[in-house]
Amino acid sequence: MEMHQIRYFLSVSECLNFTEAAERCQVTQPALTRAIQKLEEELGGLLFRRERKLTHLTDLGLLVRPQLEAVYEQSERAKSTAKSFVQLKDAPIRLGVMCTIGPVRFVGFLAEFGARHSGIDLSMNEGVPDQLSHLLLGGSLDVAIMTEPRPSNEKLKLRRLFDERMVIAFPPGHRFQEMKAIPVSAINGESYLQRANCEQIDALNEICSNLQVRTETVYRSEREDWIQTMIVAGMGIAFMPESVPMISGLMTRPVIEPEVIRTIYLASVSEQPFSPAVAAFVEEVEGFDWPGLSPLPE
Repeated sequence: MEMHQIRYFLSVSECLNFTEAAERCQVTQPALTRAIQKLEEELGGLLFRRERKLTHLTDLGLLVRPQLEAVYEQSERAKSTAKSFVQLKDAPIRLGVMCTIGPVRFVGFLAEFGARHSGIDLSMNEGVPDQLSHLLLGGSLDVAIMTEPRPSNEKLKLRRLFDERMVIAFPPGHRFQEMKAIPVSAINGESYLQRANCEQIDALNEICSNLQVRTETVYRSEREDWIQTMIVAGMGIAFMPESVPMISGLMTRPVIEPEVIRTIYLASVSEQPFSPAVAAFVEEVEGFDWPGLSPLPE
C-alpha cells in the first residue's frame, strides 16, 4: 500500500467522480484508476461501485475509509513536522547550563541566537557538571555549557568557549574595598559563606590549605541569591566567578596570589550526530565573540 494510492482513494471518496478526482490529484484518469485497482487487489475487494455515471463506495470502501483517512493525516503531519525540523521551525534544543554560570555573560549570545532563529524551541536545564554529564550521556540533553567534569570523561567532547576569573565578594564598607585585588592570604580569619554548587571548591580549599589560610564557614547554600544577599548584609565573604554577581550593592575584587581562573566549555557526546537545530547552535556558540579576561587592576 502506497501513500499516493490512499490519496487517490480519498479524493474519489470525496467527489465520487474519477475524472474530477484525477484533476484534483493532477494525474491522468488511467493512472488514478490503476492505482486504485492495485489498492483493491491488496485489500481483497472492490472499493467503488460504478453504475453508469454514478460512483458509490462499496461496503468495504466505507469500512476502510476512516482508517485510510487517519493514515493519510498522520503521514501529512509527519511530513510537516519533518519539514519544520529541517528548516529550524519549532525545532527543539535541549541545553544544559551549569548553575554557576552568570546570565550576564551568556544572555548576550542567547539574544543574538534567538533573533536569528526565532523558530527554534530552546529549553534549558540547570545543574552541576556531574549532573549535566549524566544527562548528556543519557540522551536527555543535546549540549551543555559547563566546566570540565571531574573526573574527565572521554565520551564527552569539550569545545572551549571562554575563561573567567574567580573574585572575592564582600559587603560595602569591608576592608577589601580599598584593595584593587585580593591575595588569597588576605581572607584568613574571615567569616565565609559557602556556595554549595561551586565546582572550584576543591581547588580553592587546596589553595587555602597550602597557604595555611583559615576561614570560618558560617553558612552553606545552593542558592546564589541567598548567598549574595547575606554577603551584602555583612554576614561574610565568598569566592565566586566574576560573571555571577547579581545583587545590588555586592562588592567584588579579583583573586590573586594565586589568580584562579575557570574555563567554560560546550560539552556534547563524542561522535553523536547533531540535528540541524543543534548543529546551528553549536556553530554559532563556537563563533560567538565571548568576552575575554578583563585586565587585572594595577
